[in-house]
Amino acid sequence: LPDCWLNFNSLSILNLANNRFSGKIPDSMGFLHNIQTLSLRNNRLNGELPSSLKNCSKLRVLDLRKNALFGEVPTCVGGSLQNLIILRLKSNNFHGNIPFQLCHLAFIQVLDLSLNNISGKIPKCFSNFSMMIQEKSSNPIIGLANEILVVPGYIYYFRYLDNVLLTWKGSEHEYKSTLGFVKYLDLSSNKLCEAIPEEITDLVGLTALNLSRNNLTGLIPPKIGQLKSLDFLDLSRNHFSGNIPSSLSLLSGLSVLDLSYNSLSGKIPLGTQLQSFNASVYAGNLELCGLPLPNKCADEESTPSPGRDDDANTVEDEDNQFITLGFYVSLTLGFFVGFWGVCGTLMLNRSWRYGYYNFLTGMKDWLYAAAAMNKSNL
Repeated sequence: LPDCWLNFNSLSILNLANNRFSGKIPDSMGFLHNIQTLSLRNNRLNGELPSSLKNCSKLRVLDLRKNALFGEVPTCVGGSLQNLIILRLKSNNFHGNIPFQLCHLAFIQVLDLSLNNISGKIPKCFSNFSMMIQEKSSNPIIGLANEILVVPGYIYYFRYLDNVLLTWKGSEHEYKSTLGFVKYLDLSSNKLCEAIPEEITDLVGLTALNLSRNNLTGLIPPKIGQLKSLDFLDLSRNHFSGNIPSSLSLLSGLSVLDLSYNSLSGKIPLGTQLQSFNASVYAGNLELCGLPLPNKCADEESTPSPGRDDDANTVEDEDNQFITLGFYVSLTLGFFVGFWGVCGTLMLNRSWRYGYYNFLTGMKDWLYAAAAMNKSNL
């Protein structure tokens, strides 16, 4: 890049994106006192950010992604550039901690520090991002758009604010917010550690949150369900543990979710939203159970165990054996009682015996006479 920006004091928009510029960002760019939008993305720039950029206090859009810049994120970005609405430093070689001065960016709506070597904790003071706390935009972005209506780059900047490229599962996807202007925080593919601060759940206006591919630990914040504007949530490839918060099932507008490859456990909270995702978004959490995963939780097991079936069959067989034995015993006793009840009486009582004999003799004679008469009639 030429070091000749001293004479462009009135310049408000500078877009040098998608070229092959190399070398360092010249110090003279710090003399662009009226610059509002500076885009140098997708070049071959290297070195550290010049400290002179702190003089560009009117900057609202700073896009330096896809270069080879290195060093720590300058504190002046938050200390002096407090009007920033969009800050994108993605895919460089920045290292060190996130400077707490970034918390002074009250108007920030798109903060992308992904694909760097940034380490340390996520600052709790991110809850100072006033515009991310508001669910609906009544913000300076509209003013910015109005200011550049007469500038040839208007359509570009409108699309910039409404459509962004999010990194998901290692590749970029165009993301269109269904809620108007995107409010988007991407810290993915860094070396961030420790737990997500609870204060992140105060950013209720967020439509996209990507913290994937870090070394984050602890629990997913229980109040994450407060982020009701979320359309995109990626917490994959970290070291989160414990249960998935039940409040996550309240995010009815969530269209992209990825919790894969953590150490989550327990039952996936019931709710139409969480069960509608593919099982792959929960992959790599070996102790998770419940739909849409194939492995059921202990309290969902409804089929009796084989041991119980065997016990039930044994009891039934024993009952059948008992009934069969009782039937034959009763039949035998009944036969003996009936037989000896009649025969024993006839043997012991002479008059009954003679009467029974005469009855049988008379019956025989009657049958013989009836048969003879029927034969003579034929």
